Amino acid sequence: MDLRQACRTPSRDEAGIEMLMSYFIQLGFVENRFFPPTRQMGILFTWYDSFTGVPVCQQNLLLEKASILFNIGALYTQIGTRCNRQTKPGLENAVDAFQRAAGILNYLKETFTHTPSYDMSPAMLSVLVKMMLAQVQECVFEQISLPGIRNEFFTLVKMAQEVAKVGEVYMLVNTAMNQAPVKANVPYSWSNMAKIKSDHYKALAHYFVATLLSDHQLHPTDDEDKQEKAWSQLHDYMPEGLTSLTILGDKVQRKRLGKAHLRKAIVYHEEALRVCGLCKKLRDIDILQEILSVAHKRSLIKYAQHEQEDDFLSLMEASTVLPKTEHKVEMVVPQFSKVKVKDFFERLGPLPVFSAKQRWTVPRTIHFHCQERGLGFTLKGGPPVQVRCLDPECSAALKGLKEGDYIVSINGLDSKWLGVNDVLEKFKSMGENDIEIKVISCQDTMTSVHNKSATYSVGMQKTYSLICLAMEEDKINETKKATPKLSFLSWGTKNRQKAASTLCLPYAVAGSSQTKKKLDSRLTVLNIESSLY
Repeated sequence: MDLRQACRTPSRDEAGIEMLMSYFIQLGFVENRFFPPTRQMGILFTWYDSFTGVPVCQQNLLLEKASILFNIGALYTQIGTRCNRQTKPGLENAVDAFQRAAGILNYLKETFTHTPSYDMSPAMLSVLVKMMLAQVQECVFEQISLPGIRNEFFTLVKMAQEVAKVGEVYMLVNTAMNQAPVKANVPYSWSNMAKIKSDHYKALAHYFVATLLSDHQLHPTDDEDKQEKAWSQLHDYMPEGLTSLTILGDKVQRKRLGKAHLRKAIVYHEEALRVCGLCKKLRDIDILQEILSVAHKRSLIKYAQHEQEDDFLSLMEASTVLPKTEHKVEMVVPQFSKVKVKDFFERLGPLPVFSAKQRWTVPRTIHFHCQERGLGFTLKGGPPVQVRCLDPECSAALKGLKEGDYIVSINGLDSKWLGVNDVLEKFKSMGENDIEIKVISCQDTMTSVHNKSATYSVGMQKTYSLICLAMEEDKINETKKATPKLSFLSWGTKNRQKAASTLCLPYAVAGSSQTKKKLDSRLTVLNIESSLY
């Protein structure tokens, strides 16, 4: 119970992750020992949906396990948010944290089914996984640009494609957030922020392309083929009547196409500002407004430097910058085996034998003595050891020992963890003295029954994947009102020099029923800081 209470307020570091992992593994031990698959134990587990605040109650330990898993993923995102992304080690830690968050949430989506809350449906978990990987992609771009972006042709080509990739993944996140049934539960500011980031990074991609066109010329000493190949990888089509080499070698065409990319960058910047203005929560965040405005003004200034009166006669359409990254972004699969946990109920015996799937008789006491020809039975397996080849005429059999009995005590000493050699050694040490053993017999093994509650499922067809938050230990009062939705996206004010943004997902916190009849508030986790350049 102390561990469970401590999981309500874990520290936002690796120690907090380890504590939640330990509790999750202990729940596995408890489930195997005390929760038979054929019947409910009458213990009510209550958590609250992180988006709707609706309480979810089940007499199923799997609800508890799934909720803890979600909180582990949420905690990883807070760790990623707290990393100093102005340093190389901080960015590496942020990437690792967001990858692990994605891995945990994906493991939850693939493993648990029949869950009763919206926030852990497969669709919602898929959105969260996409969002985590988008943060990873954003951090990758920050890692590349951390030393500074050189105004050099091939560097600008690489940066344009990398930042276009960030814009693409945020566009996919925004699209997923606006699909039913996720759209009905995702806060408006979440999808708006994803759209803002997508437009902002697409604008940066066009700005980099415009810079490499307007600030660089193809000189006789340059590698013409190499530049042509790099340029051709930036676009899926070229303006009619032009080739890559024509544009690179013609100063006028470079200028025209550069201005076309600047116009497109300005359009994306203006769209980002417009979307930001539609949401009051985002509109009130000064740092966000400042970042978007500065980037917009920078593109306007560069466009003004090349503006001419006859521009309307030479308009050219800029093609989309093709996204590409040299850094593979993937989730990190959770490795629970690395967390060393001691079973609280280890003294009950080996878990594979003494589990809730087995039914045992009450321990029987057998008094017997060794005969000249031996014990009258052999031992097998262990721990604990099992009686085999029992002579029906031996002393132990006449006292009630049965074939297949398990020996759990020898002369008052626990033997559930002893192997065959250890038990024989104890018998041998007693010589001809009377021996007292306690044995148990296995009854019929329980068979599993399908459960409509939150269910652990590997390979099963899934309906709803579960995540519920904020738990109470007492029964839910029907008169309680659900807490209002918490914001998923909020703009952080940390690291203002690099304009950090934060996406926050409500985090489940266990709580007790209070006399005020009020649901516990949830911490914000699944935070995602990102820098806009």
